[in-house]
Amino acid sequence: MRAMIAQCKAELLRTFRNKRFFMFSLIMPAIFYFIFSSTVGDNTEVGGVSWKAYYLMSMTVFGVVGACVNTLSIKFAQERTQGWLRMIEITPLPSSAYVLSKIVSHSIINLVTIIFMFLLGGLVKGVELTLLQWVGCGLWIWLGSLPFMALGLLIGTCKTVEVTQVVAQIIFMGSSVLGGLWFPTQAMPKIMQTIAQYVPTFRYGQGAWNIISGVGLTWSGVLILIGYGVVFVVLSSYILQKQKAA
Repeated sequence: MRAMIAQCKAELLRTFRNKRFFMFSLIMPAIFYFIFSSTVGDNTEVGGVSWKAYYLMSMTVFGVVGACVNTLSIKFAQERTQGWLRMIEITPLPSSAYVLSKIVSHSIINLVTIIFMFLLGGLVKGVELTLLQWVGCGLWIWLGSLPFMALGLLIGTCKTVEVTQVVAQIIFMGSSVLGGLWFPTQAMPKIMQTIAQYVPTFRYGQGAWNIISGVGLTWSGVLILIGYGVVFVVLSSYILQKQKAA
């Protein structure tokens, strides 16, 4: 237990010293939020919800996905290519504890992103939601990040860190645009709206949008996210086993 806690602390320290984390998970979402919420205007509504509240959820999800897909994948790729995973195998720390420390530490990191964005929207932009909506959205975004952690680990199995960086950036930006995080899917062409229904980032953001609009979570969205998470875990486990055997 102590070894796992020490591993979690090390993961947190590495992340908070990482400029990439601050750029993709805090600074970029905050800048985008201020630019687009101010450009469109506070009186605009999307699906009966004020634009500044709607876009706050979009950018919070964007920041969390950035931490999972960019930060986590690159850290994992670095550790793997440097032989850190092989070293773990000859230490008293079980492999399960190593993986669990990744999940726990990154969950804390995601929580920091959520709190930061919510404080920004509530205190600076004056987003008004009920306590139940704030808590509900926060819990959904926090728990819904698990499939994207699995995606980050999957991307981290790429052969080199350089390839991981490119793949992570393409998937992060591509899924953010297609998933309606940069602008609502209602403004997209019909074909892109159809594609968005199957993009995990759309289902992730949709949960938060539904909560603030009073609709609530949909089982289809939850099941699609769980399905993606299972696929990502299975693929990353299979690839790691193949690399280990090579």
